[in-house]
Amino acid sequence: MFAISLGDGAELRPLEPWRAEEFLAHMDRGRDFIGAHMELPDLVTDLDSARSYLQLYADKAASDTGRLYGIWLDGTLVGGVSFPKFDAAAGICEAGCWLEPAATGRGLVGRAAQLIIDWAFNERGIHRVQWFVSPRNTPSINVARRLGMTREGVLRETYLYRGVRHDAEIWSVLASEWRVSGG
Repeated sequence: MFAISLGDGAELRPLEPWRAEEFLAHMDRGRDFIGAHMELPDLVTDLDSARSYLQLYADKAASDTGRLYGIWLDGTLVGGVSFPKFDAAAGICEAGCWLEPAATGRGLVGRAAQLIIDWAFNERGIHRVQWFVSPRNTPSINVARRLGMTREGVLRETYLYRGVRHDAEIWSVLASEWRVSGG
């Protein structure tokens, strides 16, 4: 398919069902780290669940309701960015991200997120991109800031994860703000 260079030996590519084994190996390497802030490692526990998760996003891409992209560093899948929700008719989508520990601190998520957000605004005519993040996930909050997003507030105890209710900060950027900042 396609690969977009993120620089420094990194690429952004579609993350599709035929990559289930690679995706599972990636989750196994980053399971505890990634799972500190999101449920993805709890959903991808074996080859069948990895394939099912990737198929879910393939179906979302086919129905234009979501997208999933992997971040490869020197040929190894190390993270990803996604549109868990994508509603072109309403002009609103949600962007998300994750990264395994070996790839942190390189700006990969920020560059990948910038690419997909730019696509959403400039190619798809999206009006608003949202970013939900745990208030304890400082690196993800920093990415939202670098992307020019505005913190809108905290959804208190909005989601149940591993038996505990958690808060979520909501950040967003509007198309008009993105164009002014140069994306």
